[in-house]
Amino acid sequence: MISPELLLDLELIVFDFDGVFTDNAVYVSQDGVESIRCWRSDGLGLKRLSMAGVRLHIVSSETNPVVSKRANKLGIDCCQGVENKADAVLGICDKYSVSPEKTMFVGNDINDIPAFEIVGIPVGVADAYEETYPYVMFRTKKAGGFGAVREICDIVFSAKKTKFIIE
Repeated sequence: MISPELLLDLELIVFDFDGVFTDNAVYVSQDGVESIRCWRSDGLGLKRLSMAGVRLHIVSSETNPVVSKRANKLGIDCCQGVENKADAVLGICDKYSVSPEKTMFVGNDINDIPAFEIVGIPVGVADAYEETYPYVMFRTKKAGGFGAVREICDIVFSAKKTKFIIE
């Protein structure tokens, strides 16, 4: 489990896209147009976190218009075509003047390991690849694309809400 104390100090969450916001599947039409499925309830969770002052960002190794469309709809900045997610996360931390120790990275695959290693709160989704397990401190109960993002949002929001009640 994630320590509530860590969550109280959390300022930034950086999400991988494929396998986190999605179920890691891609649908390709006969015309070559790609589409994906996302969990609609993630949006409300993300909005609530944003209103609580948590910064949000998406980092994707793929460059795909569908990522931009979903990020725009959710009101989240995104970086695409990222080869080194650790460098990208550090750049985002610099952009927002947030320490990596006060940052969560949520991912699912081996290309996320460098980002897991440099943040204070590395999180994998329930169906993350087993090779990532040693690098995360917590795995969601829900799979990517099936409410994992909302689960993270609700856990963080609950911790933040408790802080506001105490203060």
